[in-house]
Amino acid sequence: MRKSVLLVASFTTMSLLLGGCTSNLTGDSYSRDEARRVQQVRMGTIESLRPVKIEGTKTPIGGGAGAIVGGVAGSAVGGGRGSIVAAVIGAVAGGLAGSAAEEGLTRTQGVEITVREDDGSMRAYVQQVQQNEIFRVGERVRIMTVDGTSRVSH
Repeated sequence: MRKSVLLVASFTTMSLLLGGCTSNLTGDSYSRDEARRVQQVRMGTIESLRPVKIEGTKTPIGGGAGAIVGGVAGSAVGGGRGSIVAAVIGAVAGGLAGSAAEEGLTRTQGVEITVREDDGSMRAYVQQVQQNEIFRVGERVRIMTVDGTSRVSH
């Protein structure tokens, strides 16, 4: 009974930690540091659009949480030295699974937006696809840049 409670608690902790790893890469998302900062605004016309995948995060949190869950689950198998070996194997397998789960859960769909800016230059911007936002080739857009981070918006 005690081991199953530990397993459930470990799994819940892993889920909460992985959920905290997600970040928003849409055009209308700003970090606290970017808020209330002056932005450079440029105008341009969309030349092309291309769907892209934005890879997920790869922090030690996913692997660490997975190792904890796997170690606890493995220690519930057998007794004595067998329990220790199972805990080590469970921790390694859990760490690998947790790392893969973190990357998979935080992976997102993006769009590469190639813009011909009014000064004649062409630049491509990648941002997360936002549910109710549709860009079209030929559309006029604004490009806002603050501290090297740019966003394309209508």
